[in-house]
Amino acid sequence: MSSPRICVLRAPGTNCDIETAFAFERAGGLPERVHLFRLLETPQMLQQFQILCIPGGFSYGDDIGAGVVFGSQLRGHLADAIGEFLQSDKLALGICNGFQVLMKSGILPGSSEAGQLSDLAHAEATLTWNNNGHYTARWVNLVIPSTNNVFLKGIESIELPIAHAEGRIAVSHPDVIDRWQETGQIALKYAERDESKAGTDSFETLPYPSNPNGSIANIAGLSDRTGRILGLMPHPERFIDATQHPQWTRRRLTGDGDGLRLFRNSIEYFA
Repeated sequence: MSSPRICVLRAPGTNCDIETAFAFERAGGLPERVHLFRLLETPQMLQQFQILCIPGGFSYGDDIGAGVVFGSQLRGHLADAIGEFLQSDKLALGICNGFQVLMKSGILPGSSEAGQLSDLAHAEATLTWNNNGHYTARWVNLVIPSTNNVFLKGIESIELPIAHAEGRIAVSHPDVIDRWQETGQIALKYAERDESKAGTDSFETLPYPSNPNGSIANIAGLSDRTGRILGLMPHPERFIDATQHPQWTRRRLTGDGDGLRLFRNSIEYFA
């Protein structure tokens, strides 16, 4: 089978699209950077792709909230095209600002029916300001509590950089966390450096800097129920080479960075 095509969808203010496209290319895919305005003009072009990725950055300057304008464009003008795409056996990834877009558009956490957007009028969760009130950039340790998501297949723990001001998951009611746990939608969690896989069921919020934003239940990423959509605050595209790690010489790291595994998993899904 030929390599899958990836739509790396960018908007005014997006600034991680080149690195993200490069990561998909390194993983064996065929990425194309597509401006949102092109997709608004021709929504049916989305069906030419097997993976939709919304990369990081500051879409529309985050002027009225991170990912709000981009998300409203997807929901207001591209809902039918997005719904048709998600109903197919295809994948979607949102990184940092892209995760915010997935949440603000209702693509995540998603409804119980594949391809349907969440009801924003009764939103059960959002991404909001870090507890420290400012932009935070650092490396974090992560554990994967669910084996449900395509992008995280075979990964139990990983270390990635974060860089955001509005990355804290907040929910309307604690029952939401219990439901996400049951449906395998909690995709990544912030963890202490020595935390084992066995400790990922804990909902107790870790202190800073292990949990850099105060996200409830230490959630760093969410999946939809099908496991074909992933949104995460950390940046896997910033760790595709070992030398990108700040301690690569001390740890004697060589070869590929761990972030590349997410992109390879998405490509291998179509093999």
